[in-house]
Formats: sequence, C-alpha cells, structure tokens
Amino acid sequence: MDLFLDERVYVVTGATRGLGRASVEALLADGARVVLSGRHQAGVDQAVAELGSPDVVGVAVDNSDPSAPARLIAAAHERWGRLDGALISVGGPPLGTVASVTDDQWEQAFGSVFLGTVRLAREIAAVLTDGGSIAFVLSMSVRQPIAHLAVSNGLRPGLAMVAKTLADELGPRGIRVNGLLPGRIGTERIVEIDAASGDAEASQAAARAQIPLGRYGDPVEFGRVAAFVLSPAASFVSGVMVPVDGGMGRSL
Repeated sequence: MDLFLDERVYVVTGATRGLGRASVEALLADGARVVLSGRHQAGVDQAVAELGSPDVVGVAVDNSDPSAPARLIAAAHERWGRLDGALISVGGPPLGTVASVTDDQWEQAFGSVFLGTVRLAREIAAVLTDGGSIAFVLSMSVRQPIAHLAVSNGLRPGLAMVAKTLADELGPRGIRVNGLLPGRIGTERIVEIDAASGDAEASQAAARAQIPLGRYGDPVEFGRVAAFVLSPAASFVSGVMVPVDGGMGRSL
C-alpha cells in the first residue's frame, strides 16, 4: 500500500527511542523526511547517526520549552522548505498514586506533558496547509486508569479532548488531528511501569492475560500505525483515538 509519503516532511518529538523512534523509522521507510527531536543532544546525535539517512535531521529540545515549536518548524523549512505534519510524543510523567504525587510533580508534568503538547500542536498547525496532519501519542489511560500512573490518568484524557477540539477547528483548513493509544508495547517505559508494581514478572503475566493477542506489542507495530495515520492514505481519518493495544482495551 502506498502511503503517499514521498518528500513529505514531519516533525516527530520524543523520537530518540521507543515509540517515537519506531515511528521515525516507519516514516523514513515509506519515503518521508523527518525532523527528529529529543531532550538531550547526545541522544539526538546517536539516533540520527544510527538511522544513517539523509532524510532525517535532529534537534535537541524539550517539549516544555516555549521555543520548541519555532525551532522544529525552522529546522523543517531550512532543510526541506516545507512541513506537512507532526507526531507529538507526550512522554512519560512520573509514576505514583494520587496520594503520593506532589504538587510540584503535578505542576511540572502539566507544563511538559499537557501545555508543551498543546503549544506544539497549536504552533505547528498554524503553518500547515491543506493535507496536513497532527497525531498525539497518548495512552490507554485516555479511556481507563492504569495503576501507578495517576498523573497520566489525569492529564492524557484532557489531551485527547484537545485533539478532538483541534480536529473540529482545523478540519475546515483540510488539516487532520488524531490520537494514538498504545497499550503494552515493549519499551523502556513499560519496563518501568512493570517494575513499579513490585513484581515485574507477575505484572507482565497479568498484562498478557488481558491482551487477546497474548503478548506485548513491538514498537515497530506501533510505528506502522503512526505512519499510516499521519499519511495522506488516511485522508478521511480525523478526530479519532486509535488504540494500538492488541485488543487489551475493553471500551468501544
């Protein structure tokens, strides 16, 4: 299937590893060009070197930095003269329960996870044209709470509604906005979540028992879905939350 990605340019944040990195690889494989970002210069440089493609450029910037959108947009325009969309990876807020997470942790997470995402989407959308596409990497916590992830459970459903609202606002300009809801996919973040239970092996076994496919996902499987949702091949898909969870979610 042709995703019609040739020469199209996308920003992918949180892209040095995990789901973001897998999404970059999927986009490049189908002919797209990518501005890859991450918080640390060393990680960005390593990712760009490992990808070994002339169609990727790296920018070290934190999503919570107010200058992040302008820097990412400038990188796309300076290198390729265009920008067609963005995959905004929201990142993992601190683990903990409602009772254990401090005010400072809530405020810091709001700045990076929520406000940083909204700012990126708003400012990138302002420079997109007809056919542009934005996707948020969220979580199953949009639809059901996840143990030990009170901050995620609190903030991500709000971002899902921001995505839905943006889809309404930007639709008349021909710009699509969607959310992706990864479940148990084999990343460092999931290792951390399993470990937080106090018995990682038991946590993994319990999670697999709830997944109809009987296993954790591979980041590559997520990346393919992300590339499709961003691409012109999904030109009539907007305002939806797309689970990538092996059937683990129980809601419609």
